Amino acid sequence: MKNNFKRKEKPEVFYSLRHNLPSNHAFGIVQSMEHGKVYGYIRVSTKEQNEDRQRIALLEMGVPEKNIYMDKQSGKDFSRPQYQKLLKKLDNGAVLFIKSIDRLGRNYAELNEQWRMITKEKGADIVVIDMPLLDTRREKNLLGTLISDIVLALLSYAAENERMNIRQRQAEGIAAAKARGVKFGRPPIPLPDNFYSVHKLWRDKKITLKQAAKACNLAESTFFDKAQNFEKS
Repeated sequence: MKNNFKRKEKPEVFYSLRHNLPSNHAFGIVQSMEHGKVYGYIRVSTKEQNEDRQRIALLEMGVPEKNIYMDKQSGKDFSRPQYQKLLKKLDNGAVLFIKSIDRLGRNYAELNEQWRMITKEKGADIVVIDMPLLDTRREKNLLGTLISDIVLALLSYAAENERMNIRQRQAEGIAAAKARGVKFGRPPIPLPDNFYSVHKLWRDKKITLKQAAKACNLAESTFFDKAQNFEKS
């Protein structure tokens, strides 16, 4: 009689094979997943940037959608609302996944401090998906910690250096545009058709500044500034 029984692998064995981790480490990760302690963090610099690539990577690593936190702002510091909410969730046994180190932040000193706080003070693990060496689940001995610290220092330095280069390129681009006559900021409010007649009445003291501004549908400060510019021209 043919035996159709198939041996079912334990979750930690499957995970260790899929992610190339020792089975004892995988067991801890599976436990974290079962207790809902696996989290993901996404950061994009502007509201126009698309976060799909990061989200897909986190979901593929087994991060529940409800445990993914996202901020749409610069990585220059860590004063981000969703990141601060995430920190309150992290504790001993939790695992935080990020797509790349610059998604966590771009400030060298603060990035290193946040890493230390999460892994040392809170006792959580961090996994940088694009950099397998930055996976604090793998090696808990002195050598593993040393390797992670060196790689982290190099990558966080590169992240801040790129941030500084971006700022420099932006400044150079703005300077070049100004040299070409490009105007920045909001366009000036055009003068209303009745400005000149109202201005004359105001200067002749036949109406007040408030009345003049209201007649031109302008704020008093705006009317006064335009009057000053008109009289100088």
